[in-house]
Amino acid sequence: MASILIAEDEARIASFVEKGLRASGYTTRVATTGPEALDLALTDEFDLLVLDIGLPGMDGFEVLAQLRGSGSTMPVIILTARAGGADTVAGLEGGADDYMAKPFRFDELLARVRLRMASHANGAAAAPALAHQGLELDIRTRRATVDGREVDLSGREFALAEELLRHAGQVLSREQLLSRVWGYDFDPGSNVVDVYVRYLRNKLGAERIETVRGMGYRLV
Repeated sequence: MASILIAEDEARIASFVEKGLRASGYTTRVATTGPEALDLALTDEFDLLVLDIGLPGMDGFEVLAQLRGSGSTMPVIILTARAGGADTVAGLEGGADDYMAKPFRFDELLARVRLRMASHANGAAAAPALAHQGLELDIRTRRATVDGREVDLSGREFALAEELLRHAGQVLSREQLLSRVWGYDFDPGSNVVDVYVRYLRNKLGAERIETVRGMGYRLV
């Protein structure tokens, strides 16, 4: 059973995240200060760290810097109050794997947890960028480029593009994409995957994502 460390000093948020993760089958531990979070993270007992930036004693940036300085490649999802701001950029460039802006929905956090843990298990965490046929995703800075031109992707669009790119040439079913990107149990009536594939086609080029009838989608 995977174990997740939650570094968060706001009791309400820590409880919200902990209850949700436990209900989803994870074991959890909460740290309320930066030094405590760092000490626990360095024990190698955890599979992922959910890290708040505004921790007392030592902020999240310093925790992250010391954790990465120790050689740890444990996936880290930072929590920030400023989406798209300096906190986000500094966290990703400092070695975080993903970020969530407060306030956030738990189902989106769960989807990111699952995606980062799966990527790490497959050895993909070490790759700072993914590239295929002129499409490139920088995982640290969350920048996307198409033939050298930067493209603005939302967080969910980026996660979907990343999943397709990690499995370029393979057919991924709607069920697989829902589980890995959204974290939802499959709902036969949901068309959210189709909607977001359409968004990506508009931004990345319609010819890049192929529909395989009755099966799913493939990055070609």
